[in-house]
Amino acid sequence: MKGFFESQTSALFNLSDRLKIALSDFTGVRVVAIASLVVSGFVMGVRHLGGLQALELVALDQLVRLHSDPGPDPRLLVVGITEGDIRTQKQWPLSDRTMAQLLAKLQSFQPQVIGLDMHRDIPQQPGNAELKAQLREKNIVAIQKFGDTELELVPPPPGLPEDRVGFNDLLLDPDGVVRRNLLFVSDDTTTYFSFSLRLAIAYLESVGIKPDSSQQNPDYIQLASSVFVPLQENSGGYQNIDARGYQVLLNYRSSNVARQVTLTQVLKGEIDPNWVKNKIVLIGTTAPSAKDTFSTPYSPAEQKTAKMSGVLVHAQMVSQFIDAATGERPLFWFWDERMEVLWIVGWTLLGAIAAWWLRHPVVLILGGGVGLGVLFGTCFYLFTQQGWVPLSAPVLGFILTSGVVITYRSYDAQQQQQIIMKLLGQNTSPEVAKALWKGRDRLLKSGKLPGIKLIATMMFADIKDFSTIAEQMPPEALLEWLNEMLDVVTHEVIDHEGIINKFTGDGFMAVFGVPMDRIHKEEVALDAQRSIECAIAISEILEELNQNWKTRGLPVIQMRIGVFTGPVVVGSLGGKDRLEYGVIGDSVNTAARLESCEKHRQPSNCRVLIGKETLVHLDNQFLVESWGPLPLKGKQQMVDVYLVMGRQREEASEV
Repeated sequence: MKGFFESQTSALFNLSDRLKIALSDFTGVRVVAIASLVVSGFVMGVRHLGGLQALELVALDQLVRLHSDPGPDPRLLVVGITEGDIRTQKQWPLSDRTMAQLLAKLQSFQPQVIGLDMHRDIPQQPGNAELKAQLREKNIVAIQKFGDTELELVPPPPGLPEDRVGFNDLLLDPDGVVRRNLLFVSDDTTTYFSFSLRLAIAYLESVGIKPDSSQQNPDYIQLASSVFVPLQENSGGYQNIDARGYQVLLNYRSSNVARQVTLTQVLKGEIDPNWVKNKIVLIGTTAPSAKDTFSTPYSPAEQKTAKMSGVLVHAQMVSQFIDAATGERPLFWFWDERMEVLWIVGWTLLGAIAAWWLRHPVVLILGGGVGLGVLFGTCFYLFTQQGWVPLSAPVLGFILTSGVVITYRSYDAQQQQQIIMKLLGQNTSPEVAKALWKGRDRLLKSGKLPGIKLIATMMFADIKDFSTIAEQMPPEALLEWLNEMLDVVTHEVIDHEGIINKFTGDGFMAVFGVPMDRIHKEEVALDAQRSIECAIAISEILEELNQNWKTRGLPVIQMRIGVFTGPVVVGSLGGKDRLEYGVIGDSVNTAARLESCEKHRQPSNCRVLIGKETLVHLDNQFLVESWGPLPLKGKQQMVDVYLVMGRQREEASEV
């Protein structure tokens, strides 16, 4: 018969082979594919319902903040009405005369266009006539506001032509952040321009650029070579947003979009005329008390002012239009839905593959980190090229599939452990089985257990006159009879924390003290004591078996057992096609020769002979009889042999 370790390590080797060719057998492919499909479906479902939009917007804000800062736009100047200006004028809203003086002062510096981001539909005396006179200048653009209801409508200053009026309504995302630029709003009869677009068109006309319909789509507006493709409800990281009107993603220049001066500075002539000449000048309030502030992607990083004044947001929009028209900063582009699905599914699949292939925990963590880093880096690079692609969805898919595959691997490993521990536990103690399982990585990696030198106790057992018994029994009955005996013997060996190394037909070889390397002498002694306890237990059970067999008409037997303790080398023997766990050394031969020596001397049904090397570890726990130095077959030196007669404690109690 094959030895225990031959069969059990073969099972481990087969498991190793199955693990190594798992993907070729479609096991890995099946796990990766199923995990990817399930997770992709889940992520796409959550994304379709808008569950990931908040995360995508947070990621977008981070990309905006990480993007290189081109600095203030030199074509713009913002005149901010500060808290200090209001205190100086001692009036709010400011009087029409103050506003007229401001406009007159700015006009004297020859601006290209002035945008008045302040509602002046109601006269604020004194100076209304003076303000009306200033508003007749053709380079002034004023605002109106639509709001959500008719009660919120704020008309432009009276008398201004339609082409010098724009709405200053801003679009807020669900989290209250301004990320979109609204160009037009249309009803059944009229199309209304935004305040920022009016300013940009007025400036660009001075350099020969006029808005036109795109050749690729007549419904799209084009400035020079830049086509403004309107946002859809699911563009980029958006899902199910209100895409009515004509919207584009707002491309922020920086948190400091333009040079700023105050009302007081302008009125006192404390500004450089070159800051105004041929520039776009925006006038608006920057005073916190006016409550004209908005959250932007920069808000989480701003410590002093978390929100941006409305006039500065409009300046961002104006700068975006001009940069797009002049080719300095392209407009954002987005993938279509099919490309986004492929992008998300691809990273989800990559997460599953990484989790399946990267087995070591440290390598898996590093690999996962590298994968997510590459994902973020790719998204950031595309963002620098004005592309907004989903980030949180592929990150979630990558992490979830990795988690699913890791969970499966953990479950599969537990199942393997249970199976292997069950196989090992059939022929060895739980302690030995656990030791083998702990060393499975080395076993599975090399396909064999490397040889190690240790001190162990060997036991050889054989049935006396087995050939005569076998001659008298049919093979089928002989096999059943042998298995009945070997089953009981195996149970005793396992109970005493030994292993059956091999069966020899009518006997067996057991080893105590492997595969664990015994470090302390006490451990070696304990192995020797357990082997003798096991031999005595077998002797006692043999008496019961003989009585049972006698009543059943089966042969009764006598057994010889040899036990020896000494150094051995243990490890895998054989080639890749057939391996067994080998125990090699002179100590093994000595134990075998103890079993077969002096065959004519059989004082009991189960004779147990040991060498002095085992006796020294027994701590006087057993009663022994010295047979003196005896020659053993194949050995040149005599060996001190002792017969084990029983447990010392029992003998002492009988006396």
